[in-house]
Amino acid sequence: MAVKVYKIKPIGFASNSYILTEDAKDCVVIDPAQPRVFKECGKLGLGPVAVLLTHGHYDHIGGCGEFFKAGVPIYCGKGEDELIFGEGIREGFNDVEIPYFEVAGYLEDGQKISFAGIDFCVLTTPGHTACEVSFVTGGIIFSGDVLFCESVGRTDLASGDTDALIASVERLYALEGDYTVYTGHGEDTTLEHERRRNPYVRAKK
Repeated sequence: MAVKVYKIKPIGFASNSYILTEDAKDCVVIDPAQPRVFKECGKLGLGPVAVLLTHGHYDHIGGCGEFFKAGVPIYCGKGEDELIFGEGIREGFNDVEIPYFEVAGYLEDGQKISFAGIDFCVLTTPGHTACEVSFVTGGIIFSGDVLFCESVGRTDLASGDTDALIASVERLYALEGDYTVYTGHGEDTTLEHERRRNPYVRAKK
């Protein structure tokens, strides 16, 4: 069966969240931005087996507490825990309540992982944060806040780096063929569209 992707758009300020299933029974959740994402899994009749975080900004992890309480393991890029559990996550948002959770494992560049029958390749794509990762499965990329539809992520928050971001976007552009890109904010896009139309980073010729 093909991977089915459910996009959960935020209510208020938060990121897009994604629920993926291959067998219509188990699922993987990418960036559970709000607690209600856990309930959305139940509404779909799916049991979450893993949470994958592209990065640790609070608007992407607001629902992690619900999954952690349910015993669902949570994974992020190696080193990103320094942002998730550090003071930098609150930069500019001092009144934000971060849910308690723990990280079960850390992911490295090129690592192959498999959950709920879905195979992923982990790509380190720093720039928006120092240790952000993107997840590739089949013809799909989950780009977090590195690449958006005709835009790119900001680099003026804790651990951001503009040069690193540009290099990460170019790395995604260099992947062979076209991909559907599910972004952390805004609408979906395709890699080919961004190679041709992104005004911030153009594909190298």
